[in-house]
This record gives sequence, C-alpha cells and structure tokens, in this order.
Amino acid sequence: MPGRQAKAITPAMLRRMLAYVGGTDFTVRDRVIILLSVKAGLRACEIARLDWSMVLDARGQLSGFIEVRDEIAKKRGGRRIPMHSDLKCALVKLKGRRVAIGPVIRSARGGAMQPNSIVNWFVTLFKALEFGGCSSHSGRRTFITNAARNAHRTGCSLRDVQLLAGHKSIEVTQAYIDGHTNGQRRLVALS
Repeated sequence: MPGRQAKAITPAMLRRMLAYVGGTDFTVRDRVIILLSVKAGLRACEIARLDWSMVLDARGQLSGFIEVRDEIAKKRGGRRIPMHSDLKCALVKLKGRRVAIGPVIRSARGGAMQPNSIVNWFVTLFKALEFGGCSSHSGRRTFITNAARNAHRTGCSLRDVQLLAGHKSIEVTQAYIDGHTNGQRRLVALS
C-alpha cells in the first residue's frame, strides 16, 4: 500500500471486528488489541511493547491513562493518553485472567508478541472480514480522525490531537485526518 493511507474504520466495521474476535480462542486479548488501536491510537509496535506498568497505577489498579513511554514509541514520541471506557473494561477482563506483569499483549505461547505479529494479526483480521484498504494503521487513523472531528466539542485543538498521536509536527497529524463528505455538505449549506 505504498503512497496510500490506510482506510479508516467506521463504527459498523468496528462492531464487526469485535464480533469476529468474539469467537476466537483469544477473545479478550484480541478485543484489547483492536481497542488499543481504535480507541487509543497506538501503533502496532506500541501495542506489542505495551507493558502492564504503563496502564496500572501504584496500587495495581487500572489507571485513567496509558503511559506510552519513549522507549516503545516511534521516534521516542512518548505520550499520555486518557483511557477510553471501552478499553478500560477490556483491560480489566484481560488483567483478571493473568498476573499483570510484563507485556499486556501475549502470544499463544505466553511471550510478548512482536510488532510484525501485530501487523500480521490485523492483516489476517481484515482479510477475513474483507475490509479492503485496511491495515494495522487503520485504527490509529480512525482515532486521530475522530479526535480531530470532536476537538471543538471539548475545548481542544489540533495541537491536543497532535500530542495524543505523539507526532512531532502538526502537518503529520493533519495528514491522518480523513475528510467527511456529508459534513462538508452540511458546512457548505450553512455558509
């Protein structure tokens, strides 16, 4: 897919993705992988390297934030992302199934998944669901687009979206934001 952006995930597509993984041997883990991408905007490498210490507070309870540390982030672009309620519920379920030490996402053998394994996991999922144009970056693009569209409702700006994405420049963040044809029609109609 060189030169083209990953397709964003619609709410209907997300429902299908979550329903599909509901029938797997790793339902709880797979749900967390999807939500880390779509509801936190994490890259495949960040999902693979995310450690429980980055989502738990000092008492061992789930925090209200994900601490994406510099050592797992692209270009050392660490950041603090508020935890979406759906993701928090999924992490609570995952935490209840194992000792919450080490990698959040583990392979079938129990070790940490590699970033390429996360990329391939998404390839397999999107192929099974026949979601052409989607990749492991689709969830991240969806997160950034949704954040940008809703920024004005929360008193935020594109700078806040940039910080959540961990981008060094606002231009990179803007390139992720998907246009909205129906929204553009409404905007022109109001002008």
